[in-house]
Amino acid sequence: MAAKARELKAAGKDIISLSLGEPDFNTPEFIKDAAIEAVNQNYNSYSPVDGYSDLKEAICTKFQRDNNLKYEPNQVVVSTGAKQSIVNVAQVLLNPGDEVLLPAPYWVSYSAIAILSEAKFIEIPSSIDDDFKITPAQLAAAITTKTKMVFFNSPNNPSGSMYSEAEYRALAKVLEAHPQIYILSDEIYEHINYGSKIFSFAAIENMYDRTITVNGLAKAFAMTGWRIGYIGAPEWIAKACTKMQGQVTSGANCIAQRAAITAVLAPVSKIQYMVDEFRARRDIVVDLLREIDGFRVNIPEGAFYVFPDISAFFGKTISGLKIENANDFSLFLLEKANVATVTGDAFGAPNCIRMSYAASEVQLREAIKRIKNALS
Repeated sequence: MAAKARELKAAGKDIISLSLGEPDFNTPEFIKDAAIEAVNQNYNSYSPVDGYSDLKEAICTKFQRDNNLKYEPNQVVVSTGAKQSIVNVAQVLLNPGDEVLLPAPYWVSYSAIAILSEAKFIEIPSSIDDDFKITPAQLAAAITTKTKMVFFNSPNNPSGSMYSEAEYRALAKVLEAHPQIYILSDEIYEHINYGSKIFSFAAIENMYDRTITVNGLAKAFAMTGWRIGYIGAPEWIAKACTKMQGQVTSGANCIAQRAAITAVLAPVSKIQYMVDEFRARRDIVVDLLREIDGFRVNIPEGAFYVFPDISAFFGKTISGLKIENANDFSLFLLEKANVATVTGDAFGAPNCIRMSYAASEVQLREAIKRIKNALS
C-alpha cells in the first residue's frame, strides 16, 4: 500500500498515507547530540558483534528500571533493529517442522520469519469483541507436540491492545505444562502507552528462562532509521544469536549504538511529549471513526494504530466497486478517498484495516473526512 500510495503521489494525486508505522517526530535533540559527539570522538570502526559493552550495561539498567527484569550484559545482544533481533532468535531456535503460535492480529513479518526458519506458523484468532486478545483456552487448544515458540506483542501492532499482568499470568499458566515452548515477547511499543501498566512476560518467575525479551529504539524515540534493536535472553540463546549475527551483519552501526546509550538511560519523561501527542491523536481518530456507519472501533491502549472492523461493508457495492474483503476496502479508500491504509489480511485479521495516527492532526481530520465522504 505504501508503494501504491507513492506511485499515485508521483502521478500528482493528493494522497494521505496512514499506512506506515513510523513516528512523524524528529529524533530528540539530546540523542542527536550524543551521536554528533560519537562522530567527533571518531567512533568509526567495526563494533563488537553483540554490541558495545557499555551499551549492553545501559540496556541491563533499562530492563531493571522499566521492566523489573534482571539481565546481565552476557544475556544482551544488540542488533540492526528489533526485526533482526527476532530473526536471530527464530533462526537459532526453530527447526524444520516446528510450529510457531501467532496470536492474531500480529505484525506482518512474524509469519514470514517463521517460514524463513523452515517452521510453520499457526494463527490464534481474536476479534474486536475480545479487544484483539487471545484467551488461555485458545492458547491451550493451539498447542501441539510440534509447538516450539509463541510470539507475544504488547502493546500490539496493529491493534494497539495491551495484555495486563493478570492476562499474561493466565497465559503463562497454560505454558507451564509445556516446558519445550519458548516465548518471544516483542515490547518495541512499551513506552507508547496511555496509562495502562506495562508488564513484561519474562517478569513471570517461571517463564524467565524460556522468554526472549525484544525491544529497540525505533518507535518510542523516533529512531526508525537508526536501526538499533536488542534482546534480553538466557545466556545460551544470546550466544547463539551472536554467532548467527556474526555471519550475517556483524555489529550494529557504531554511531547509532553510542547514541542509544543516551536514549535508553534517559528518563521516560524526556519522550513523554510524543506519547501525549499520540494519545490526543488517538482520541480524535477514534471519535471521528465512530461517526462513520459501518466502522467498529475499540480504544487502543498503546502504539499508534487503530484497527477498525469494517466487515459491515463486505458484499456491498460502493461507487461502482464491489467490496468483498478488507483488501478491496483498502484499495477503495486509496482510489476513491485518496487515503492509504493497510488491509487486516496482512496481520491475520481479515475483517479489519490498520490506520496509523503517526500523522498530523490536520492530516488525520482530512483523511477521515475523505473516508466519510467516499462512503456516504
